[in-house]
Amino acid sequence: MIQWLLAMAPPPADGSSPNPILTFLPFVLMIVVVWFLLIRPQRKRAKEHTTMLGALQKGDKVVTNSGMLGTIVGISDGDPVVVLKVGDDTKVEFLKTAIAGKMDK
Repeated sequence: MIQWLLAMAPPPADGSSPNPILTFLPFVLMIVVVWFLLIRPQRKRAKEHTTMLGALQKGDKVVTNSGMLGTIVGISDGDPVVVLKVGDDTKVEFLKTAIAGKMDK
């Protein structure tokens, strides 16, 4: 693939070496595209998820990463564990990081 990129620009006719900035320009452009299409949106989603986890309160209806639905009945700021009520008398402990999102009321 590198040979293909280098073959795109023909060597100068006077025998001098090609400009190094123009040689690395395709690589720089690829890195910029990957940054804006993949890395930046992923960081934004991770930041939103962390903010959502910090704003959880008792009574919030949530869904876990495994797809289990429940209502938060116990939560503490320092403890990474939340207690979800998933049935009439069934309570289950989950890590806060296992909460995928809040359900709309």
